[in-house]
Amino acid sequence: MMNVGSVDRLIRVLVGLALIALVFWGPKSPWGWIGVLPIVTAIVGWCPAYTLFGIRTCPARKH
Repeated sequence: MMNVGSVDRLIRVLVGLALIALVFWGPKSPWGWIGVLPIVTAIVGWCPAYTLFGIRTCPARKH
C-alpha cells in the first residue's frame, strides 16, 4: 500500500540526489550515500516511518 504522494516523491528524489552529490562534491563524505534511502522510498511509494507514525501524503484510493 502506498503512503507517499507525488509531491513528496519528487522532494525525496531531489533530496536524495543532493545527498548523493555530497559523495562527489563538497565534503566528499561517504555519508552522502544515505541519499539512496529517500530515492528508494520515492520509487516504491512506501515509507516505513510514515507507516509507523500513521502519516500518509498520497490520496486515498476510491473503491
